[in-house]
Amino acid sequence: MADQQLGVLKALDVAKTQLYHFTAIVIAGMGFFTDAYDLFCVSLVTKLLGRLYYFNPESAKPGSLPPHVAAAVNGVALCGTLAGQLFFGWLGDKLGRKKVYGITLIMMIVCSVASGLSFGNQAKGVMTTLCFFRFWLGFGIGGDYPLSATIMSEYANKKTRGAFIAAVFAMQGVGILAGGFVALAVSSIFDKQFPSPTYDQDRVLSTPPEADYIWRIIVMFGAIPAAMTFYWRMKMPETARYTALVAKDIKQATKDMSKVLQVELEVEERAEDPKLNYGLFSKEFLRRHGLPLLGCTSTWFLLDIAFYSQNLFQKDIFSAIGWIPKAGTMNAVHEVFKIARAQTLIALCSTVPGYWFTVAFIDIMGRFAIQLMGFFFMTVFMFAIAFPYNHWIKPDNRIGFVIMYSLTFFFANFGPNATTFIVPAEIFPARLRSTCHGISAATGKAGAIVGAFGFLYAAQSQDATKTDAGYPPGIGVKNSLIMLGVINFIGMLFTFLVPEPKGKSLEELSGEAEVEK
Repeated sequence: MADQQLGVLKALDVAKTQLYHFTAIVIAGMGFFTDAYDLFCVSLVTKLLGRLYYFNPESAKPGSLPPHVAAAVNGVALCGTLAGQLFFGWLGDKLGRKKVYGITLIMMIVCSVASGLSFGNQAKGVMTTLCFFRFWLGFGIGGDYPLSATIMSEYANKKTRGAFIAAVFAMQGVGILAGGFVALAVSSIFDKQFPSPTYDQDRVLSTPPEADYIWRIIVMFGAIPAAMTFYWRMKMPETARYTALVAKDIKQATKDMSKVLQVELEVEERAEDPKLNYGLFSKEFLRRHGLPLLGCTSTWFLLDIAFYSQNLFQKDIFSAIGWIPKAGTMNAVHEVFKIARAQTLIALCSTVPGYWFTVAFIDIMGRFAIQLMGFFFMTVFMFAIAFPYNHWIKPDNRIGFVIMYSLTFFFANFGPNATTFIVPAEIFPARLRSTCHGISAATGKAGAIVGAFGFLYAAQSQDATKTDAGYPPGIGVKNSLIMLGVINFIGMLFTFLVPEPKGKSLEELSGEAEVEK
């Protein structure tokens, strides 16, 4: 096999790390920032929405969202994301990365703002509009997954490509933190301006009418960073790999990259190898990329079941260990503050460092090792929490519990949560790259939906008197955690189907540089 990689792509592969790499990280990363911000900030305000719109003056407990509404608010964004990943992933290979990239950003900005401007002040109207716009917000976010990953991998150089894609993904952590900080700031300001009694003292006054602005401000804030990067997104040239390998315009690709790399590149002519034109549903694709695609989809699916169900346990875990006091002892604004504080602490201590560990080590250890190690430790810590679960929930052992819980999260992000995003952007041919990444990501989101809904019901207590309002008895938190441990273990086995892309060029990985002699 002769190495037939185009000069312009080789130039990108061996380019020194320079300013345009970092601009690309910021531009691609901002979409991820908004994505994480929007998906996670809703968990900070669900309790507040319950108090505002499902208040029952007779009840000793503050209002809470009925199960189907809570599921809808959390779930529609995930369903939208899944649809968006498939649709925009496919579109990104059809129309080009750049064109589609602008569309997804506009969707995210418009729907972020709109989801804070719901119609009416009745529960039904507010929840319906919130869910409607969160679906389309998710749709836009979904498009951002395959496109951000593909653009970054196509712009990067060979040596540090993993770290660059990981850095884009790590903006998720920054988004989660930002959600926490915005919620803390907004709730503190409202608490100072509109002091109110706790729910136990006065059921009506414990939720000041102004509190309705809190969730709207928090939800809408996600649009600001996205809007700020719009101009730069539009100025970015189409990636050279798309222009040269998919649109077949080598001249334009060379011109674009001469500008970006600030060097003169020579234009080459190139004969097309008809063998490399196989489609997604062809035998040839199955032969070359079938198992790797199965590896990418299955590991992402299994990881997201565990990852998203953990996020749901968060609030329950915090309440169990006493970080969040009983609802009756707080007013509505305080509750937002306490939940945001707990989530931000967990993010600062475990979630965010995990992302940056991946950035630091991925091009040293490789994707495979990090993913295997991550799944392994997630399995270990899940079991370590689950089997002695009754020991952990005793007040004296709380700190140990939080540490174990944080470590599980740390190894999700310094592990499969990052690598499942990176690898699909590297191993498929350019004309199917964004589609295959979209398929992998959408399978992941299907796992997230299983995790988010399945375990919302599963984690309910087996004792019917102890379940959350409106839920049937489940298998309990302990058994849910054991199941999640098993799921992580299966993820570890499927990791063996995923190839190691470290240090290879994209064309070498996808077989686009081979020409029969």
